[in-house]
This record gives sequence, structure tokens and C-alpha cells, in this order.
Amino acid sequence: MVRNDEAWLDDVHWDDKGLVPAIAQEIGTGRVLMVAWMDRAALKRTVELGEAVYWSRSRQRLWHKGEASGHVQKVEAVRLDCDGDVVLLAVQQVGGIACHTGRADCFFRVLKDGCWCEDAPVLKDPSEIYGSL
Repeated sequence: MVRNDEAWLDDVHWDDKGLVPAIAQEIGTGRVLMVAWMDRAALKRTVELGEAVYWSRSRQRLWHKGEASGHVQKVEAVRLDCDGDVVLLAVQQVGGIACHTGRADCFFRVLKDGCWCEDAPVLKDPSEIYGSL
């Protein structure tokens, strides 16, 4: 059954702040690129645009992924987990960089011998992506 209204948004179990965690997973590789947050407006806009839009907790506003860097996420599928409290976006990462640190994904630190070690290279210096912030 296809619903043309926005009732599908009511199926999401939003937290007490009106947010839901959203995982961006790269199509083809299955690599988890990042985890962010969405509010109702962000999820609706993501579906409308076909590109990832998140709720930035630090900026307290909608954040179209790639708005500053150009590294947008083209969304191929939107999934909701069994409990309705996590969104999974199957994305094509434009430019191959998902992390603001200039890396392919945000999970570049691995726990080894009680220390967090970086195990992924910076693909592009963040100052070249964002300028001086």
C-alpha cells in the first residue's frame, strides 16, 4: 500500500527531542560512512530531494550534507529498523569524502591496546574543502 500523504513520518519513533539517529551506508561497499540525526523536516526533505538532509545539533538547524563541501549524499533507499527508531540511508557519496576531517568516512579510529588509533588517511585537507572556518 502506498500512502501519498505524510503519515509515513508518523511511523518513526522520534526521541523526546523529536530526533532519530540516521546511518548513512555506502551503496556497493556497505561501508558505514557516518551517523547523524534527523528531525521530521530533515527526513521529509531527504525524501523530496533524494539527497541527505540532517538536523545539526551543533548548529540547531537543517543541514544539507555537502552544502559547504559539495560532498552530497545521493539517497537510493530509506529504511526504518524493526523498532522504528533508527533510519538507514543507502547513499552514493559524491566526491568519496563523508567526514569533515577529509576522510572517506567518520569511523577512522580503532581501539588497539587501550588507545584510539587512526587507521584511515585524510583524502583532502579540510581547509581545502571548507576554507578557514
